[in-house]
Amino acid sequence: MLKTLIKGIVFVPAFAMVFLVSYAILLSFDLVPETSQQVSEQIKSAPRTPVEVDRVEEPMRIVAKDIGLDATIVSPISKDIPTLDKALLSGAVRYPGTAALGTQGTMLLFGHSSYLPFIQNDAYKTFNDIQELEQGAVISVFSNEREYRYEVIRIEQAKATADRIALENNGRFLKLVTCNSFGAKEDRFVVTARLVGAYE
Repeated sequence: MLKTLIKGIVFVPAFAMVFLVSYAILLSFDLVPETSQQVSEQIKSAPRTPVEVDRVEEPMRIVAKDIGLDATIVSPISKDIPTLDKALLSGAVRYPGTAALGTQGTMLLFGHSSYLPFIQNDAYKTFNDIQELEQGAVISVFSNEREYRYEVIRIEQAKATADRIALENNGRFLKLVTCNSFGAKEDRFVVTARLVGAYE
């Protein structure tokens, strides 16, 4: 019994030493397997080749990492104000009739903006801080299969007296507009971005 205990006491440190030396050798030759998280990060940061913009797709999600924006996009068919206001409770809203992904023209997305601390529904904060975006910032709009990447070219504040928001027809553009309610007359922020590439 005592001999077995002594052998165990000697074996454990010896095994630990062999393990650490072996691990150090594998590490020095870059032969240690990477964790799944490391592999995932490499895939995310790996450069991707743009694909041809050759199809019409519905937008499903919008992401702007610079301001922590990550929201669902709803595409209602009706321009009825109650319908549009209800859609705003789920995230960003693509205004009916504006460009879809892959088409010429401007996709117009509205989203709530609120800094009230007691608001529980995050949809009321969908477009918080879009005015903090800078020229050159990247906004990604995702369909079910692709990422469409836009580059911010302009940030402005539209006055309550402005009846319309200008939509570019030549090229592929994205406009983000803060909105309290579709029927409300108030100042709002408008961000304009130009498509720079689509990726699988």
